[in-house]
Amino acid sequence: MATYQPDLPRIFGALSDPTRLAVVERLVRGPASVSELSEPFDLARPSFLKHLRVLEEAELVTSVKSGRVRTVSLSPVALGWVESWVHTHRRALEDRFDRLATFLNQEQ
Repeated sequence: MATYQPDLPRIFGALSDPTRLAVVERLVRGPASVSELSEPFDLARPSFLKHLRVLEEAELVTSVKSGRVRTVSLSPVALGWVESWVHTHRRALEDRFDRLATFLNQEQ
């Protein structure tokens, strides 16, 4: 069985845009139609759909079409990898600060 390997540069690139980040933040509350998601933005529909395509290519969201309505949902797998990456790097940084504090305390 193959394991999922995220494309972190693509994920972080997708999240770096304020519109796409706002869409992800909205989807935390639950799935929404494309119309609902695009409502707060002053963008033409094709421009907004490009943002959704970037999020889908980064595997941050999925969408399902039922009749004329496309519903978008978060993909917890990719977001789980982001959370894990941040946690790992935060722990490493905190360890460095702890070592620095120990060193500085020894110097006094």
